[in-house]
Amino acid sequence: MSTEQPIIVGLDIGTTKIAVIAGRKNEYGKLDILGFGKSNSNGVKHGQVLNIDETIKAIRAALDNCFASNPNLEINEVYVGIAGHHIKSLQTRGDLVRQSNDEEITQKEIDQLISDQYKTYIPAGDQIIDVIPQEYTVDNFQNIVKPIGYGGVKLGANFHIITGDKNAIRNINRSVEKSGLHTKDLVLQPLASSSAVMAQEDLEAGVAIVDIGGGTTDLAVFAEGVLRHTAVIPFAGENITNDIKTGLGVLKTQAEQMKTQFGSALANEAKANAYITIPGLRGMPAKEISVKNLANIIQARMSEILDFVTYHLKQVGMDNRQLNGGIVLTGGGSQLRHLIQLTEYTTGLPARIGFPNEHLAAGHIEELAKPTYSTCIGLILKGYDDYEHNRKEFEKDFRKVDVPETLRQQTEMMPMEEEFEEQIGEGEMKKRKNLTGFWGKFKDRIIDLFKEEEDQHL
Repeated sequence: MSTEQPIIVGLDIGTTKIAVIAGRKNEYGKLDILGFGKSNSNGVKHGQVLNIDETIKAIRAALDNCFASNPNLEINEVYVGIAGHHIKSLQTRGDLVRQSNDEEITQKEIDQLISDQYKTYIPAGDQIIDVIPQEYTVDNFQNIVKPIGYGGVKLGANFHIITGDKNAIRNINRSVEKSGLHTKDLVLQPLASSSAVMAQEDLEAGVAIVDIGGGTTDLAVFAEGVLRHTAVIPFAGENITNDIKTGLGVLKTQAEQMKTQFGSALANEAKANAYITIPGLRGMPAKEISVKNLANIIQARMSEILDFVTYHLKQVGMDNRQLNGGIVLTGGGSQLRHLIQLTEYTTGLPARIGFPNEHLAAGHIEELAKPTYSTCIGLILKGYDDYEHNRKEFEKDFRKVDVPETLRQQTEMMPMEEEFEEQIGEGEMKKRKNLTGFWGKFKDRIIDLFKEEEDQHL
């Protein structure tokens, strides 16, 4: 691609960590990571910003780390993930009677249909975060993915509308603005994670993405390439850590360490005669903890989280044949030993771990291929999706920033990929690149809405 691609920054404000990643697509449509920083999060509980001051401190610390990894970076705007159990979703139907029915349907009419959905009635105190078209109809034609070019009297669509609590949204925006940044867009976290770990064929096959974070477990269900359901479950890794802390009478830091080092999601797989020795506090005797007991605690809480997932899948009638791609586990909590087996046993569906390296360029730092960074990398991809379908937003001068040596392992692009490029030709490659964006390609910016009433409440 001859034109310089913009640098897009994802900011994942999590319950246990805050991550900032800056990336730019290379000529192969893969993400080059230009900067990366993270910090411990203190002001967030169950995915919601409760203490703005603490959150600002943590965002600034993550930003400082990011600038340390690449001093040439300039960060002004960020794509921010949103989760929390205040998130709800609803299905709506929208129709538009066309003025000039002998002409072909244009993007403008689709944009109009989508912006009309922002007027949908939702309970007071809530706010629409996203409107995602599922499938379109034109007169008697059903299940149209892209209606541009069709002709007809009536254009309609089914929509998946995601809403959140106004105050929760305001808290996120305030934290970001007071850290010296501008929120380009808010993206539902399970959707961001999905784009990082999924390819188009997964979405066609039917798949449920379960992102187990620190404070929330986020769910996104796709079938036939269309988003069918989203949910945020307010239990995740922190709850497991707290259960261990209470159940075994240890400190929270010790509980977290035991969970990651010795924890298992299946008690049957844990060794019956293995023990962990924990030093006693201030002269107290050391504690012996059974690995089996630890696994029992983890399994109990993890099974509860997976029961919620099964419940949501049943609610939308997606608990059986429609999910040929099964369940994809991602997020920091997905790294627990034997979690795949427990998931398959609880849900009755095949499971695998989703890593965010689907869209990363070769030679990225190993750390970033962990499921922990799925949301953050997905936020950058979401930004690119907007950029590729709405260039006007991005007509600015982007400075060229090189990937610093510290962020690039000394690996060349895989020769296989180069050969592949030669074999299938440039046109086909471009087509494939376009598959990576699977979002609402056309939504109006709603960030201005978030600023409503803000000044009065300060």
